[in-house]
Amino acid sequence: MTPSGGICYNSVMRNPEQRINIIIGQLEGVKRMLSRDDLNCFDSLIQLKAIRSSLSSLMDKILEDELDFCFTKQCPDSQKKLKKIFSEILKK
Repeated sequence: MTPSGGICYNSVMRNPEQRINIIIGQLEGVKRMLSRDDLNCFDSLIQLKAIRSSLSSLMDKILEDELDFCFTKQCPDSQKKLKKIFSEILKK
């Protein structure tokens, strides 16, 4: 935490916007791979698996931050938010 109360992200931990930019870069790389004539399907599959893992990690982090905020900052409609979040998770 910073003195102002914000989350401090060091060089190892990336904030959600940085993670999204990395995922976008990975997707652009796969797009370029798929447009090449000498396509190696294993390379593209490996990259797609990495993207899926990155996206899953991002979703976990956002969910963790959202739950942490609702529990620690006690946002007024936290109970409704939590019910919605958990119902969405259970649908998957």
